Amino acid sequence: MTIRVQEQPFDLGEEANAFADAQDDAGAVVTFTGIVRDLPGGAGLDRMVIEHYPGMTEKALGQIAADARTRWELADVLIIHRYGEMRAGERIMMVAAAARHRKNAFDAAEFLMDYLKSRAPFWKKEHTTDGGDWVAARDEDEDALKRW
Repeated sequence: MTIRVQEQPFDLGEEANAFADAQDDAGAVVTFTGIVRDLPGGAGLDRMVIEHYPGMTEKALGQIAADARTRWELADVLIIHRYGEMRAGERIMMVAAAARHRKNAFDAAEFLMDYLKSRAPFWKKEHTTDGGDWVAARDEDEDALKRW
C-alpha cells in the first residue's frame, strides 16, 4: 500500500506501469486519474489551489486504503494526491487497485474515489479573473458515498 501526497506533478504512465509491474499475484489492475477541468459555462479557470494538513491527510488516506483492503481481496493499493497550484488539464490524483479478480479491483477503485472525493481532508479553491471561490461538497458525491 502506497500513499503519496505531493506538490509536484506525477507521470501517469510511469506510475501505472510501476504499480502493475510490482503485482505478482494480481489478475487485474484498475487505475483512475483525476484531472483539473475548466469551469462550466466558460467562466475560465485560471488555476486551482488545493490545501491540506500534512500528517493528518496521509493518515486519513491510509485509513481509506486500509478500509478498502478489508472489504475486498486486494493485492495492493496506490493513492497519489497533489496539493498546491494547478491549471486545467493537470493531473490532481491517481488511484490504483490490484486484485486477483477484476470486480474486486474495480469496486475498490470506485470506493476509494468516492471516499477521497467526500472525506479526504483536502480543500480546493478555484480562481478565475473575477476572484476565487472555495469548492463546496456536492450532493452527488455524498449520494455516491452512501452506497458503500
